[in-house]
Amino acid sequence: MRKAFCLILFVFSLSGVFGQPAAPGEARPYFLTLKNKRGLSVKICNYGARIASLIVPDRNGKPVDVVLGFATPEEYTQPKAKYYGPVVGRFGNRIAGGKFSLNGKTYTLNRNNGPNSLHGGKRGFGDVYWTVSKHTRRMVELTYTSPDGEEGYPGTLQVSVTYRIGKDNRLDISYRATTDQATVLNLTNHSFFNLNGEGSGDVLKHKLQMNAFAYTPVDKDLIPTGEILTVAGTPFDFLSARAIGADLDTPDEQLRFGQGYDHNFVLRKHQLFGLYPALRLTGDKSSIVMSIWTSEPGMQFYSGNFFNGKTVLRSGAKDVYRGAVALEPQHFPDSPNQPGFPGTVLNPGTIFKSKSSYRFSVEKTL
Repeated sequence: MRKAFCLILFVFSLSGVFGQPAAPGEARPYFLTLKNKRGLSVKICNYGARIASLIVPDRNGKPVDVVLGFATPEEYTQPKAKYYGPVVGRFGNRIAGGKFSLNGKTYTLNRNNGPNSLHGGKRGFGDVYWTVSKHTRRMVELTYTSPDGEEGYPGTLQVSVTYRIGKDNRLDISYRATTDQATVLNLTNHSFFNLNGEGSGDVLKHKLQMNAFAYTPVDKDLIPTGEILTVAGTPFDFLSARAIGADLDTPDEQLRFGQGYDHNFVLRKHQLFGLYPALRLTGDKSSIVMSIWTSEPGMQFYSGNFFNGKTVLRSGAKDVYRGAVALEPQHFPDSPNQPGFPGTVLNPGTIFKSKSSYRFSVEKTL
């Protein structure tokens, strides 16, 4: 009897740490929590396989939630939360005109961004329930089956995302996918970061350093022109660390098109295989440093241009203008229509793999 009672207590303790999974066949949102002993804590929501919270210690050891989000899992099923922390796909970023051709056939996608398809369409991977297939204190794997024709994309896609935390305050995100017919694929995470913490104001004084020698300019609809231009002498030069807001008011056509930064940066690789350093972001008040290493060739940088102060977040604060940034390791936008960009075609018999690592530390001050 005593052993049975202890077992019940143990099960309840695990549910408190790990979250409350739904019963088989039940679709409802819930959180799962990953923790280490150095103050890193991550909440993952099964709806959209999203990051709902990411807490790291600042220079004084105070816990800071560095992503914008909401207090309850139910809120993530509402339209206001569409791009707060989810996996975006089947194709992250924009596809011009909602069309692309593959193997001699033209596919028409759902358009949800003016004339274009954005982040997978009207019902992307952030708008569906994922299945939790594995879960421990430090990792969770979620899976989703995207049926042939979903949002206009060909092929039945089996996709998984694994979130894993390390003892060194690192969060690794790994993607894996297979298909039964040729399709296009571009997966990334769409979290909004403020390293001073949600509700702390804008991020214009955050310092950004990006390992990108070039970027892909866009037209007025934010579709790449196909050019790859140097960042030298432009507001897009973050090769040396500088404040995000330093050049936002510069009279520049590209900044005008994006109403700020909303552009893909071409990352400079130092390794042929594995992960390589992409960027370093530092919170001006917290001294929290986030370094992103990735296997992806591009980084979409969005400077919070459309936050309008109307959405109430978990802290009770609102989504103030430029109150966070999105930094999305991915392939280039509109790649299916741009032969000069790295390819995004996934064929049957091959496995799509991608990994990004978010590494947190603090900048020491004298």
